[in-house]
Amino acid sequence: MSEQLGEIGKPAAEGFKAERKLFFVPLILTPREPQADLQEIVSRYWDQVQAHIRNLEMKLGEVKRVYHELVSEDGEEAAKAVEELSAESYQVVKSGLDKGAELQPIEDSELLTELMDWTKCLAVGLQNQMVFNKVYESFIDVQKRRNEHIAKKIDETLKGGETGVLLMREGHQVQFPSDMQVFYIAPPALDEIKRWIRARETEIQTERETESEAKAETETEKETQAETDS
Repeated sequence: MSEQLGEIGKPAAEGFKAERKLFFVPLILTPREPQADLQEIVSRYWDQVQAHIRNLEMKLGEVKRVYHELVSEDGEEAAKAVEELSAESYQVVKSGLDKGAELQPIEDSELLTELMDWTKCLAVGLQNQMVFNKVYESFIDVQKRRNEHIAKKIDETLKGGETGVLLMREGHQVQFPSDMQVFYIAPPALDEIKRWIRARETEIQTERETESEAKAETETEKETQAETDS
């Protein structure tokens, strides 16, 4: 079960206090030096995430467990791993840790590296259909096992009545326990980021098509000139 952030009111919040609560924060990973306009939106997104978490904590209780995708380490090593991965999401993690929350690892390093390797295999552009099918099946299999592992770790560590926050990319397909109330945090800047990405993808596609057309015209001109010269 999940709730959109804007739909949570004081009467409804009262009914959630006895349940396990999980705040799901879409993880936005950007290049180390993103374009200035994107960085501005991303910074605003994380500020809004922090504000929404504080608002939810006032209604449902402070966060006791913090979970972050791509992190399999424990203790201080886990915090360092998050900081190296994303300075922005690290601020969310640090805010929880400063208030006494625990950073819990949810990844199995073997499953994670296997998933990354199969992802790289798919990214190279396989030509043989049989090879592609085998690689894709292996990718789907390890993805399923990883999702099950993440769900299990959260289920084992988030105790009754506790509140946790999970930072993970959208489209994860993790099935959370039925007795866990999941709140999807989607501040306005999230849509802005998605629109920026779509616009950038369209721009790149247009540039490629323009380059392709220009190349085709050049080849045609060369062929015409060769026929004229002959």
